[in-house]
Amino acid sequence: MDDLIGRSVGLQRLLAWLLGVFAALAAGLAALGTYGVVAYSVQRRTREMGIRLALGADIPRLRNMVLWEGCRLAGAGLVIGVVSALGVTRFISSYLFGVAPRDPVVFTLIPLALGAVALASVWLPARRATRVDPIVALRVE
Repeated sequence: MDDLIGRSVGLQRLLAWLLGVFAALAAGLAALGTYGVVAYSVQRRTREMGIRLALGADIPRLRNMVLWEGCRLAGAGLVIGVVSALGVTRFISSYLFGVAPRDPVVFTLIPLALGAVALASVWLPARRATRVDPIVALRVE
């Protein structure tokens, strides 16, 4: 009997597993894209960062400025994603098993996890921005 049940839901399990793999790949690509945009922005603003540091800007404030820039971008994406997901739930509710269409745990944990991934992808360029040597940065054209 277990074998029959296993075969009957085997395709659904495979599809769910593939969906999870593609979702993880999409999250990784989104993190890489966010990292790229913020790193490019920091690289373009190297001279500005050098001027700020030369004039006495404190490092945490400079890091927070870069973090805010990247997190604002990620936050907008998260809001759009959650609103879109809430709108789509009534159409996909017949395909959900073992979870409510608007499960508060899912709608809390997934944005938190994606927000953490976005924060991690923004952290490296922000840290790099604070390690700019003001003299070298002022010579950058």
